[in-house]
Amino acid sequence: MSIELRHLRCFLAIAEERSLTRAAAALHLGQPAVSRTLAALERHLGVRLVDRSTHHLDLTPEGRAFRDKAALAVTAFDEALDADRLHHRPLRLGHAWSALGPYTTPLLRRWQQEHPDLPLELLRVDDRTAGLARGEVDAAVLRGPVDTPGLVTELLFTEPRIAAVAADAPLAARPVLTLADLAPETIVLNTVSGTTTLALWPAPSRPASTLTVANTDDWLTAVAAGRGAGVSAASTAEMHSHPGVTYRPLTDAPPVPVLLAWRTTAPHPALKALAALARELSGRE
Repeated sequence: MSIELRHLRCFLAIAEERSLTRAAAALHLGQPAVSRTLAALERHLGVRLVDRSTHHLDLTPEGRAFRDKAALAVTAFDEALDADRLHHRPLRLGHAWSALGPYTTPLLRRWQQEHPDLPLELLRVDDRTAGLARGEVDAAVLRGPVDTPGLVTELLFTEPRIAAVAADAPLAARPVLTLADLAPETIVLNTVSGTTTLALWPAPSRPASTLTVANTDDWLTAVAAGRGAGVSAASTAEMHSHPGVTYRPLTDAPPVPVLLAWRTTAPHPALKALAALARELSGRE
């Protein structure tokens, strides 16, 4: 059996919809055809891509890894056949939150002035590589270490960390905070695109309670509701103000590296110009 594009599109629909029935509807196919296509793909790869042991369909670890590769392949195929996009292809810059922080607006303005015929699209994608590994963007602004295969990264600058607490919490009355101040609190962790883990605290004094969320919006909502405290990079306070959240400097936490990342294969022709401008604005040149 040879793998065809339809197998990849079918699997991506299943991964997106988390349901064979909804995937079939999205593809305008019958559910038996979707099931057969998935089974054929799994036989060819020799691994289970979908966990069928629960009431809610979910991807296996192998399925999650294959999803990113399949999405990249389908995106590359679609772009290769889009003649208009080849001639007027925008540069898509992904980010999970906060983009380039204080340099975001200057970057967009300078790009528009210097490259008026080449749009720079800033896209928020809530995953670890801000859509880069899946081929949804051409480059991405990422925070924290990146170990995804096939990506190249360049350090642009570092940001101090800040604490986020509910505006009416006792900790909000303090001018600065430390990791020890936060240790007794429930810590809200964005496990999809955030940079904070319990490893930030020394082992003997790590918080005992955590609350996990999947994006910055839910993180802010949880902190504002008093369900826990959070730790983030300084640009979060600038780019994501919230009436129910107070940000305070976190004096003893290491800074967060801010990286520009891109794929090693088929980089966008304007990538070098973007990297040079980002370095200039962030003071790396």
